[in-house]
This record gives sequence, C-alpha cells and structure tokens, in this order.
Amino acid sequence: MTLSIDLSGKKALVTGASSGIGAEIAFTLAQAGADVAIVGRDESRLRETSERIEEAGGKVVKIAADLTADGAAEKVVAETVFSLGGLTTLVHSAGIFEVIPMIEGVESLDRALAINIRAPYALTSAALPHLRGGGAVVFVSSIGGHVGFPGCTAYGASKGAIEALVKSLAVEEAPNGVRVAAVAPGNIRTPINAHLFTDPEYLAQELALTPAGRIGEVQDIAPAVAFLASNHASYVTGTSLVIDGGVVAG
Repeated sequence: MTLSIDLSGKKALVTGASSGIGAEIAFTLAQAGADVAIVGRDESRLRETSERIEEAGGKVVKIAADLTADGAAEKVVAETVFSLGGLTTLVHSAGIFEVIPMIEGVESLDRALAINIRAPYALTSAALPHLRGGGAVVFVSSIGGHVGFPGCTAYGASKGAIEALVKSLAVEEAPNGVRVAAVAPGNIRTPINAHLFTDPEYLAQELALTPAGRIGEVQDIAPAVAFLASNHASYVTGTSLVIDGGVVAG
C-alpha cells in the first residue's frame, strides 16, 4: 500500500500565512489538494503566498485582516465559507514572539495573550459551527509551551495556554466530530529570525541545544500539519506533536 496525504475536498483556513511557517503550511495543504483561504495583516506579503499556490495549480483565497480586531473572526470565517463553499480545517499559525524579561512589566503579556490566545480562541469559536461533523483544528504552538527560556515568560505563558486549550477543546468537541491538535516547533528558520543565524555565536548556541544538530526549516513543520488535517489522523485529538530536533527530550 502506498501511503499519501490526500486533502481533496478539504476547505482550509490558515492564519499567519503571509510568510514563514504559515505560508509553508498553506502551500503544503494546497499541494495535497485542499482549497485554502489564507489570512494575514500584510496584503502584499499575502499576495506572494497566493501566487506561489496558484502557480502550483492550487485554489486559494486571500483575506487581509487583523484578527485581534473586534468582529474580525466572524468576518474571516464568513468570507472563507462563502469563497470556498465550506470550512473543514482551521490552522492557527499567526502569532507574536518577543524576548522581554518579566520585570519590565505586563505589556508584553497583554500583547502575547491578545495575539497568541484571544485571536485564535475567537476564530475557533466562530468556525466551530462549520467544523462540526468531521472538521479539524490545528494550532501552531511552541516548545516554549513545554520548557522555559529566559526572557520568554509572556510568550511561554501564551503557548502553555494553547497546549491546555488543545486538550480541553478536544474533549469538549469530540462528541461533535471535531478533532483538535497542535504542533510545537522548536527553533525554526523563518524570515523573522533568519538574521539571528548570521551570528556565529547564536548559531553555535542553538545547535548545541539541538540533539539533531541542525536548525529546523519550515518544511519540517508543514507536513505534520497536513497529516493532522487528513483522514489519516482521524483518531488523533487532544495532543501536541513536538517538532524540535530533540530539544525538549534533551
């Protein structure tokens, strides 16, 4: 038997799809056959993701939106359902990462909770009526929700909340046929942090923490999301898949 991921017939909404992990997830889902709605705040960067998907023969709809704004969740879900003819898969990749010590105050926590927790919570709530009966929700968490890093307390708190949210929502929505899971990436090379790896000292430090001996790439994350969105994962819910080259295990 040949095992392949076929997402034909799936209607996916991917947030944070302007670049990095979110853009790669959107492209991978489209390559597997899903129709994809991509969401981001930067319309020009969103267009780059859209063009890449279209050039590969995929169907994509662009939705420029700030998901922290009042009413944004309902509008994005409504536009997705209208444009794609339904919604079966919701992927939360939008997020914020800041290195700010706790002693500097609560502002960083407010930002982390608003973007990393409240926005995806509101979007999921708006999407649930469409997902019930066989849909899936996948959160992009972080190893920051599993282990501690200095200066990342607000970020870690928000990602830890996602890990708990996945468990509770999975139990809550299982009777309605909705699966809920997460992927928890380690240090992944993206446009946001690529400049850090040009520093030999920083690169050496990160490699020393990673048993696999290399920095992760966005292509290490997207296939796992495609699996979780597929029918192959029909018995997978309430869990988080750590993809970090062994950092947490070490």
